[in-house]
Amino acid sequence: MKQKHSLAYVAGLWFLAGCGASSPTETADVGQIEQALAGSDAKGVLPAGLPARVSIGLFEGSGSTWMKSSGVPWDMRYQYFTKGWVNNWGWGAADGSWGRNYLNESATQGFLPVVQYYQMNGEPGGSEAQFLAKVQNAATMKSYFSDFKILMQQAKGFGKPVVVLMEADGYGLLEQQTSNNPNAYAAVKDSGLAELSNLPNSVAGWGLAFLALRNAVGANNVRLGVHISGWASGKDIAYHSVTDPLQPEVDKVYNFLAPLGLTSNVTGSTYDLLVGDPLDRDSDYYRLVRGENRWWDVSDSASIASKSFNRYAEWLRLWNVKTNRRWVLWQIPLGNSNHKNVANNGGSAEGYKDNRAEYFFNGTTDHIAKFANSGVVALLFGAGASGMSTYTNDTYSDGQLFLQSRAGAFLRAGGLPISTGSGGSGGSGGSGGSGGQGGATGSGGSTSTGPSVRYDFESNVQGWQSSGGNITGVSSSTSRAASGARSLAVQFNGAAGVQTVSVSNASVPAGTRVSFKVWLPAGSAISAVQPYALQGAAGNWAWTGSWQSTSALQTNAWNTLSVTLPGNASTPLHQLGVQFTTNATWQGTAFVDAVSW
Repeated sequence: MKQKHSLAYVAGLWFLAGCGASSPTETADVGQIEQALAGSDAKGVLPAGLPARVSIGLFEGSGSTWMKSSGVPWDMRYQYFTKGWVNNWGWGAADGSWGRNYLNESATQGFLPVVQYYQMNGEPGGSEAQFLAKVQNAATMKSYFSDFKILMQQAKGFGKPVVVLMEADGYGLLEQQTSNNPNAYAAVKDSGLAELSNLPNSVAGWGLAFLALRNAVGANNVRLGVHISGWASGKDIAYHSVTDPLQPEVDKVYNFLAPLGLTSNVTGSTYDLLVGDPLDRDSDYYRLVRGENRWWDVSDSASIASKSFNRYAEWLRLWNVKTNRRWVLWQIPLGNSNHKNVANNGGSAEGYKDNRAEYFFNGTTDHIAKFANSGVVALLFGAGASGMSTYTNDTYSDGQLFLQSRAGAFLRAGGLPISTGSGGSGGSGGSGGSGGQGGATGSGGSTSTGPSVRYDFESNVQGWQSSGGNITGVSSSTSRAASGARSLAVQFNGAAGVQTVSVSNASVPAGTRVSFKVWLPAGSAISAVQPYALQGAAGNWAWTGSWQSTSALQTNAWNTLSVTLPGNASTPLHQLGVQFTTNATWQGTAFVDAVSW
């Protein structure tokens, strides 16, 4: 039986209570503890770099410090990146440094940065109704994708985990404007970006472009989320078509989104997360201003076929099962039952009523756990428009700011740990499996004061393994050798993609330059090679790579490539390896040898 925990709220503090061991001498079975974790019913893995608990975060703009001064150990901090972010809306260089500053600012204050990349609606040519038209404009897409590439470069330089939530409602708009046709024309290859030259000129290719640019830059510390709109199928499952079965609507939207990056594709990687926003404004704003009912029933016994939290949680669960991916919910309204139902101009309790904050922070962890079991790993709160309730003046009936006091007590009590899951989620190539045992020193090592060969593959593969794409395996081979008699043969057989060979737990000192010998056959489909190092949790999963186009390398010859670890790198490394990018279906063999430092 799963343990049920409650948080008793007394004098501004929550105290965690449960039904665990009844005395200090009793111990719990480890397997039982794992089963008791929230999220143990969810499918897929928690993406690398995210906390192993339900993260709680807020919207906060660049330069603001309310979160830091609130005294609450928030997990995440999010910001819109709209058209113009790349040059600070005309106030800076067009190099993305404004975005890098936001990432650094968030990390310095102790928060994992989250980006809502919401640029398309600000591109010239209209707004939501012209979303597809803009996607089909080659000049617009060249500028648009170039800006996203800059974001990936800045995120890579940042070097810590970053969550990027892509184009809220954009995917749903494309589904409706193409009449559910992912093969409709989009200017992807036609944008002229070299990194996108192998992608199709289609809406599916548009979705894949973000993955391809992340891969080309090597920003494997970025976790990309695809936005799933509750109305994308043509039926609003949360507020209007509430008696319709959910599974057919999930299937319809999934069939459209799958080729955009939810399943195996030419890039060799897929989206890491699903993204949803329960509502963009407080419920009573809709009731009083627009005459619409956007309230959800909070009852735990509410029917799935009703306008309820239970229905929305079931929709999340079906998507989690369908895709094997976890959810981030963002822009969750902040209204509570004490708000005055007036436009928020900053006065105490100004703003409109809603019940979402009270639903999740009701004195127990039950509702957060329910959503965790539907796959939710983060709850991010923020007003979706001016005049809505905000966390800076959401005064409750006890005179305290509601979210600061309730979420603060919840987080200070440890929050809600969640199961990290098992098995692959098809996410970024930079957070791959653990591989075999590494750290062995090759027998061909030098005794000089210079670099020593640490992996020479003379007797075996020394713990190196392959991951992703069309690499079918690795072996110790006598076909080629840069030193000694053998090297690591990397066998390819399959479609284009991004794939790696790597070893785990290599004890490489911080600041060290690691060199690799790489042999590429003439006429191969390998378009790029990138030696890399991926730190583990202690190093915030930071990725360091040195991307090389094969046009700059020799074929049928050994090339020396290298990557230098940061001076503050945490070792042993999670992975040390080589990433190969292929641009077409290919069968053949490349070789790696003499990995030295």
